[in-house]
Amino acid sequence: MSLNDTPSGERAHIVFFGVRNAGKSSLVNALANQTVSVVSDVAGTTTDPVRKAMELAAAGPVLIVDTPGIDDAGDVGDLRVQRAEAALNEADVAVLVVDAARGLTSFDDQLLAAFQTRHIPYVVAESKTDLLAESERPGDGDPSLSLPLAVEGESNIGDARESVGRDAVVSCESDRASAPSARVRVSARTGEGLGDLKHVLAALAAGTAGERRLVADLLAPGDVVVLVIPLDSAAPKGRIILPQQQVLRDALEAGAFPCATSVEGLPQLLGTLTCPPRLVVTDSQAFGRVVELLPASVPLTSFSILMARYKGDLPAQLDAVRALEGLTDEDTVLIAEGCTHHRTCEDIGTVKLPRWIREISGVNPQFAFTSGRDFPDDLSSYAAVVHCGGCTLNARDMASRIQRARHQGVPITNYGMVIARAHNILSRALKPLS
Repeated sequence: MSLNDTPSGERAHIVFFGVRNAGKSSLVNALANQTVSVVSDVAGTTTDPVRKAMELAAAGPVLIVDTPGIDDAGDVGDLRVQRAEAALNEADVAVLVVDAARGLTSFDDQLLAAFQTRHIPYVVAESKTDLLAESERPGDGDPSLSLPLAVEGESNIGDARESVGRDAVVSCESDRASAPSARVRVSARTGEGLGDLKHVLAALAAGTAGERRLVADLLAPGDVVVLVIPLDSAAPKGRIILPQQQVLRDALEAGAFPCATSVEGLPQLLGTLTCPPRLVVTDSQAFGRVVELLPASVPLTSFSILMARYKGDLPAQLDAVRALEGLTDEDTVLIAEGCTHHRTCEDIGTVKLPRWIREISGVNPQFAFTSGRDFPDDLSSYAAVVHCGGCTLNARDMASRIQRARHQGVPITNYGMVIARAHNILSRALKPLS
């Protein structure tokens, strides 16, 4: 991963849904102009979500996700459906692929309801139109494809409507309760409507982009920012980890002057500066050593806490840290990571965090661990959740995890906030963000 690459967590996630053999995989391949998913006449060829990073004109970098058929059956089929349903959590834009000859099924109706309930912008792509005789092609008033097509923020969709072809339908009604949506007729085999689909997807994806900043809003041009990056056994060989890259890039875009050092080099770096740095950002695991080397007057926080602010609800996560103080020996804490990595004998998730949580609580609770996309729907058996910064997850996926915990009354907080609390510097670590 270079500074010029856009990580998947920062790409708009465009997720394709539909029943088996609706043409999802063919459409994904046509959109990417390469074979991303295996295509077959056999129903259920796509067994797991397939992901492809690409550029979409006007929207920029996006992640295309092809999901299994939502109507799959049997024990294995049920697992595939669960994977498809889980993809709703990460969908910034949804594409419902409908076989134009078959029309909407009951499964499609359920997906449309889910898009609207979750306020996910969506496109209904009527596929395989090349197989229809001219007289069979559905018109705008075809009742089998009659949808409540509403649009919020009509400027983006308006741009798309001007650029799509005559056979595309981009409808808008001022119904603020519905998610932005559109309908396009398309053939993956002939390319008919493919340009229209790209234009509409770009408009909807662009509309999901927020103005969130990781650190730039805390800085002014010319500010010096010191990044403390430990080079220990947990550091990836030959590179720095994603949150460190992202903070570095965001500081540069703010016109600030980021300086990087190991923990051991921090005193020497501070000694070369003519004035104290505007901010010091450290790896959370180095909080204990850094706070001993840094004057109390210098603002200090961590990469993980910045990520918690960037992709989460900071006040709620602060309350959750305090909830750890009331744990009992019978409680179970879930420690969740958004990515998977090689674990070492001093792994932060499975070794260090449990130790710090025991110190905070003064008891010996039980621990459970998840990584990657295996985050449970039912959190009722846990007294608290401690989550990583979520740098590999997009904002919608991270928000869905936080909301899931909140709705079930389970406190959820962040690695960095727990570590800062364990070192009794939580107030100091949060002060630069206030």
